[in-house]
Amino acid sequence: MEQEKMDEALELIWGLEESGNSDTAGFSGVWEDKTPETVIKTLKTRGLITLTGDRIAFTEKGSAQAKELVRRHRLAERLFTDVFDLSNSAAEADACRVEHILSAELTDSVCAFLGHPPLCPHGKPIPRGECCRKYSSDIKPLVVRLTDFEAGKSGRIVFITPSDVSRIGRLSSIGIIAGAVVRLLQKSPSVVLQIDETTIAIDSDLAKEIFVKKV
Repeated sequence: MEQEKMDEALELIWGLEESGNSDTAGFSGVWEDKTPETVIKTLKTRGLITLTGDRIAFTEKGSAQAKELVRRHRLAERLFTDVFDLSNSAAEADACRVEHILSAELTDSVCAFLGHPPLCPHGKPIPRGECCRKYSSDIKPLVVRLTDFEAGKSGRIVFITPSDVSRIGRLSSIGIIAGAVVRLLQKSPSVVLQIDETTIAIDSDLAKEIFVKKV
């Protein structure tokens, strides 16, 4: 089985595990030229998965490979949507192509450039890398926390990572949603934003959960 097909299979298993349904039925109809049995046999022979009945599980080697593939794919999606403003469908197609060629070093650079995003444009988690744990880089991030944004500048909200999910509804009701353009008026003693003609004050803890890029 060619490398790209094997990569696709590993990503598929990762997605099945995320959905809590990692069994062989998930492979049905994925490839016209490969039966599920052929794909599974190849992965098992290469020491990437184990099979217990119909349940598929990663080996340590398989999990590491799948994690890097998924990380590269979802970071590429973020890059194409956040930087180049591609549609989700176009970003998905291009991400499928570049995920096979990104080196580990370039992947970390893209991650740092984007501000170590936790989610892809579809809301799925992006596996963490070493650069995320260190959270330091010589590359100036494109996407930053609102608290690290420059006062007086305008930015587009890229994503929000609320520690309390119930905050999403409250933020939405005042216009703080992904895609909204805000102007940061001040950062101390409270964070003050302007959205259209409305001025809003929020606490700094909440502002740390809002990620923006300069417009």
